[in-house]
Amino acid sequence: MTSHFSSDLLVILRHGPHGSSLLRDGLDAALVAAAFGQRVSLLFMGEGVMALVDDQQPDPLGQKGTSATIEMLSMYDIEAILVEQTALELFGLTPDELMLPVRLLTGATLSTLPTSHRLVLTF
Repeated sequence: MTSHFSSDLLVILRHGPHGSSLLRDGLDAALVAAAFGQRVSLLFMGEGVMALVDDQQPDPLGQKGTSATIEMLSMYDIEAILVEQTALELFGLTPDELMLPVRLLTGATLSTLPTSHRLVLTF
């Protein structure tokens, strides 16, 4: 594993912006860790990639998306935004359609990513 992924905390986000609070909880954990000086990487997998789609609308029940929180990541020096490439393809998305620049990960790089972090949280 190359050192450019190394950080204190890897937060894996597997849930979409609507339907549960797991995505928001994971983003909050990342922001709190960063506020306390931890180096944080975020990995968006599965439905989690939908959180990065620009111009999110509230769901039918009025639950807001997470775009405002995601836009704050750079203010907390969270710059390692990693995305599972197969999940992006599954939802028919390209990196250009996402609100932040991301690094796409596949295969072996994706499977060994947790070993380069001191702590891993999955939401």
